[in-house]
Amino acid sequence: MEFTKRVPYSAIVDRPPLKLPGGARMVVWTVIAVEQWDIDRPMPRQVISPPAGQGSVPDVPNWSWHEYGNRVAFWRLKKIFDHFNIKPVLCINGVVCDSYPRIVSAAHEAGWEFMGHGYLQRSMQVVENEEEAVRLSIEAIKKATGKSPRGWVGPGLTETFDTVDILKAAGIEYVADWVLDEQPCEIATKSGPLISIPYTQEINDVAMMQIQHHKASEYSERAIDQFDELYEDAADSARIMCVSMHPYLMGVPHRAKHVRKVYEYMQSKKDVLFWTGSQILDWYLSEQKRLAAEVK
Repeated sequence: MEFTKRVPYSAIVDRPPLKLPGGARMVVWTVIAVEQWDIDRPMPRQVISPPAGQGSVPDVPNWSWHEYGNRVAFWRLKKIFDHFNIKPVLCINGVVCDSYPRIVSAAHEAGWEFMGHGYLQRSMQVVENEEEAVRLSIEAIKKATGKSPRGWVGPGLTETFDTVDILKAAGIEYVADWVLDEQPCEIATKSGPLISIPYTQEINDVAMMQIQHHKASEYSERAIDQFDELYEDAADSARIMCVSMHPYLMGVPHRAKHVRKVYEYMQSKKDVLFWTGSQILDWYLSEQKRLAAEVK
């Protein structure tokens, strides 16, 4: 299937309005990515460049930077979300289920949704067997939680030309790699449609903190500004906003207060739902049925 035809163009102003239950205007969903970085390979990202530009394995400084996120910072973020009664989506490498069972059990007990994020923290374009990577990810999450994941985000949002076909055939129902809309939409696959749920590259700590090198306050300022605009736009038709973060970035002491600020502000507004990806998926599918019935 031609890649660019998987998602036909659709102007948001031409669509029938999407309605949320209870007269709500918009949905906010939160994605927290927990990964395992392989000490035997170059690190996926760096907080400090190697001396004299010479890469090294093992890269202890950068591996430790990330490992702090799983040992300490994750728990700071969890405390924040417990306080606000928010149930994020835990986006995890399948191997995390065995490597960090304490994180997995805590998120599962708290009722968080689990989303596939590759088996290893490695681009889907370079894994040796993409079908096996998807299968292993699903199996690991199902073994740890009792449920197969319904959603998927590729490591680094990476996909091959075949990824969505593989995901759909494996039972995945929604993806968030396609950051191209403010409402869910369908992606055509060989096995039927896969639903794309709006994710974010803008309200994403990797982009802001690690790539663009903004100061910590940029996270809350940008998230609140985006929320305000979407809240106004949603007067006519529902909008979906995603807030994405990684423990090693937003769970550190000098940034965590900006996570609190974002959720304090969003929860101060009326008619806002804080849902998981699966809740958004189920609502969207029901809305499509409603709209189809109205046409008849």
